[in-house]
Order: sequence, then C-alpha cells, then structure tokens
Amino acid sequence: MADFLDILAKNAKKTISEGYYTTQIESKHKPLSLKKSILAFNHAAIITEIKRASPTLGVIRKKLDVKSTAEKMMKSGAVAISILTEPKHFMGTINIFIKVRKKVEHPLLMKDIILSRCQIDTASIIGADAILLIKALFDRGYCECDIHDMIEYANSRSIEVLLETRTEDEFSSALETKADLVGINNRNLGTLNVNLNTTHRILQKINPKQKVVVSESGIKTPTDIQRLHSIGVQCFLVGTVLMTAKDISSKIKELVLAI
Repeated sequence: MADFLDILAKNAKKTISEGYYTTQIESKHKPLSLKKSILAFNHAAIITEIKRASPTLGVIRKKLDVKSTAEKMMKSGAVAISILTEPKHFMGTINIFIKVRKKVEHPLLMKDIILSRCQIDTASIIGADAILLIKALFDRGYCECDIHDMIEYANSRSIEVLLETRTEDEFSSALETKADLVGINNRNLGTLNVNLNTTHRILQKINPKQKVVVSESGIKTPTDIQRLHSIGVQCFLVGTVLMTAKDISSKIKELVLAI
C-alpha cells in the first residue's frame, strides 16, 4: 500500500520529466565543506531551513524575503542553510536557491526528492555544497542508480551528501556508505508523524562510528538540542519552528547557544 513517501517519489519523477531541473544560471561559487563547518563549530551546529510550505502545515509563510531571511540566519549563527527546491509539496523553487546563493557565502544544502543524476547536475550548477539523499527511496527502487553510485557521482561534482535514514536498518546500512553525513529523520515520511525519540532509539543501539550525525525534524527547544547532543548528535536541521517564529533571529540564537 502506497504511503506519502511513495507519493513524493512519483511526483518527483514527474517533476524531473517536465524539465524542472533544467537551468542555464550557473554559479561561480567555490564549494564549501558542510561537514568541516559542522566539526569546526563551537556551539550547537544548526542547519536552518528555508521552506515556504509543508505537506502537514500547508503554506507556512506567504510572504518570505528569502535573501533577507538567509542573511538573518547566517548572522544569527547558523552553520549552514537548507533550501527546499521541491515545488509540488514544499513550494520550493530553483530560483529561491539561486537568490540565497548570491547572498551568502556559507554552506548551502539543496533539499529535494533526489532520484536522478540530473538533479545533482543542477545542484552543482546553482552552487549547492551538499544535497540530501533519502535512503528509503533507494531501498524502494525509485532511484536511477544505487546509493553508492549516487554518492560517488555527487562527490565527483564536489557536492557532499547528507544521507537521511529513519530506521535502525537504514542507519546501519548508511554507516557503510561513503556519505559525508548521516541524518536521522524524526519525521516518518510515510505517515508524516514526528517523534523525537527516533534519534534516541537508533543512537542508543547503534554506534555511529566516525560519521557526523544530523538529527532532523521536530527540534524546537534548547532542551531538545542538549538531549540529542548528549547521545552523540553533532548537528541539527531545524525548519518549521523557525519558519513559524515571530523572530527568526532570536530563535536561532537560542538554539545555537544551547551548547
């Protein structure tokens, strides 16, 4: 029976076939290492996220000055910015990414439902330093090649990979890849339910070895940051709580200074 992740994948295939990822705008940006930036950071390494909508909340911010928002995020201490480029469910656009790339010289993560090398080509052209790959999409056979080939292809384009997992099996398997970072999504993309204990459950059973671990979704407070950091999380991807905050800058500073 299809779940929401299947819907995301099928819509992504359609988006690819429609030529959405074809762009002629090339960035002259010199690649930055997201992984090194995280490891060198002295406080809580927060990847802040720019997204105008989500499948659970619908439109989050109707009016969003992405250049100003990105600048506020970096000045408030974000280690990097994640930018949704998926158009059908998150109201993302390639143009939003390009606008932010022109504004900030910090690592940028292109967050999308990536199934094809052509999307990685676009990420390289527009100046992405990292991309998100979802382990479950490879396990379900939606991607045009296996996870190892996709990671190798991204790295050949000077792009780092954040490989997202949600289960113990996915996490164990991800540790055996050459992914630069391994994420644990506290949101079940099948049901869209969020449970912050997902990260705890996995890390209490499995040693991440030398991988940089990123906890994603459901992180709202300094206490959340501190609790996750105590079990080995080195980076935190935070989106919705920032997009719904009255004062984005203050919220970021609060989270960054949690450690």
